[in-house]
Amino acid sequence: MTRFVLPGLLLLIPAFASGPGDWPQWRGPNWDGIARGDAPLHWSDTEHIKWKAEVPGRGHSSPVVWGDRIFLTAAVPTVSTAPGAAANSSGRGLPFGSRGPQPEQKLVVMCFDRKTGKLLWERAAKVATPHEGYHPQYGSFASNSPVTDGKHVIAFFGSRGVYCYDLDGNKVWEKDFGVPLKMYNTFGEGSWPALEGNTLLLLFDHEGDSFLVALDKSSGKELWRTARTDGNTNWSGPVVISYQGKKQVIVSASKKIHAYDFETGKPIWECAGLGQNTIPAPVADGSMVIVMSGFRNPNLLAIKLGREGDLTGTDAIVWQNQRGNSYTPSPVLADGKLYMLTDSGMLSCFDAKTGTPYYQQQRLPKPYNFKSSPVAAGGKLYLASEEGDVIVVKMGEKFEVLATNTLEGQFFVATPAVIDGEIYLRGQNTLFCVR
Repeated sequence: MTRFVLPGLLLLIPAFASGPGDWPQWRGPNWDGIARGDAPLHWSDTEHIKWKAEVPGRGHSSPVVWGDRIFLTAAVPTVSTAPGAAANSSGRGLPFGSRGPQPEQKLVVMCFDRKTGKLLWERAAKVATPHEGYHPQYGSFASNSPVTDGKHVIAFFGSRGVYCYDLDGNKVWEKDFGVPLKMYNTFGEGSWPALEGNTLLLLFDHEGDSFLVALDKSSGKELWRTARTDGNTNWSGPVVISYQGKKQVIVSASKKIHAYDFETGKPIWECAGLGQNTIPAPVADGSMVIVMSGFRNPNLLAIKLGREGDLTGTDAIVWQNQRGNSYTPSPVLADGKLYMLTDSGMLSCFDAKTGTPYYQQQRLPKPYNFKSSPVAAGGKLYLASEEGDVIVVKMGEKFEVLATNTLEGQFFVATPAVIDGEIYLRGQNTLFCVR
């Protein structure tokens, strides 16, 4: 892993060295939600839409981009559903996840031409009947975003396995762990895969025997596996950081946050203190890692790196926060400032080193709901809402809304991707390119 320093911020550059026109994973090129270039400020259904492409079935995974190709996953019922059925709707007003029989699904990996939106190829990774359902409004059988290194594209479907293709859609390998995940309240699966150098990391946290596993990205060979004795249902995933030249795998979870040695999977440190239903991704600045929960007993912990063992209640916890934490959206850490968004649309900005708020729980121009994570580009935060609006906020110590952009009838849960002045938005059944 190569490192370079900007004022006040240590950035981590993945070993596969994506270029300025790549967005290889859900959190962007540096795992922090920050784009390397700018993005459009204004658009609508009639302005600045370069193209839009139909996406079959249902999925809340985010698009990833390498070169002129965009990769996306979806779950398509093999039996047609009636118009307006849950497979193709937002699911609003429906009950929580179903434990009953599920319809058979075709789990697909798609590749689109970045210039035109044309579908280049589609592969059915697996046809399966899921053992349990998902939250009807926010879940899907394709919520785990794919990853790519410019040679492989890897799609993780949780209980239904992981699949590796080359960029032309030829299958390289596949692996089924034979683990039917049992998720709390049948809310569904969605922990992201992490690709770092030659290593693919997958997290299986559920109401059963949980574990973190590392695979060789080229062959699928298992490199190591670590039992998660403190594991339970968790929608956060593994994030790789570096401290003093050594890589750590950080996993945020409700019972304990853990750091593991990247090469061996052996535990380095752990810390309790978060509440129920952990979802947001950890973020780091080179000296500390910040993790949070925003549901029952919400908490944020800023933890100093460089320690070992159990850090619970020690001075390794630099600061904490219980107000305005993200429940679902992951935070953005940029230029020493931590931005976090609540599901109900309140935005906060903190000094990442001290926890001092520049502003806290600022409301957006009208009531909104969020599951998509903020993305930063060109000094602006992009907030994609369930109501079809993308609100653009100026980054800095003062709260200022710059624009509100509406795509009628859309429902954004997937996080946008931003590359070379373009933003890619996945709606319910449409992928948009805005330029």
